[in-house]
Amino acid sequence: MHNPDRTVPPSYRERLSPSLWLLVSAAVCAPMAAVVFSPIDTTLALAIGLGVGIVLVATLILAAPVVTLSDGVLHVGRARIPVAELGTPEVLVGEDARAARGVGLRRDDWHLIRGGIDGLVRVPVSDDDDPTARWVFSSRTPDRVAAMITRAQRGR
Repeated sequence: MHNPDRTVPPSYRERLSPSLWLLVSAAVCAPMAAVVFSPIDTTLALAIGLGVGIVLVATLILAAPVVTLSDGVLHVGRARIPVAELGTPEVLVGEDARAARGVGLRRDDWHLIRGGIDGLVRVPVSDDDDPTARWVFSSRTPDRVAAMITRAQRGR
């Protein structure tokens, strides 16, 4: 039975897939592999080239880290942290994001930064026993991630 007074915990999912130029670069390996096998048999060379291209592109997409927020826990790649142990998220884009990825990245920050994704979310860790000061991670929709973290913190 549906209870309208019950709040539904926020849920968010984003795959940090590689940029288009990286996928095209991986696909360029297909004709190179075909050229290697063309002296043996052209049909075999085409099949191997096509297979290499598909495997490389699929591997890049499937191996991309995922950002999820569900049941009060933020998962970024393999790392996870309860939102109750996080402070107020900060959204960084443009020049601020470039600075945060470079000189603004501290050695006690935990980070997952992907090339080709401009936006960053930076969240302080409020747990005094945690040696990590902040989480810094890429997102194509950093405003949405920050809003979902804040909403999950209010719901707890």
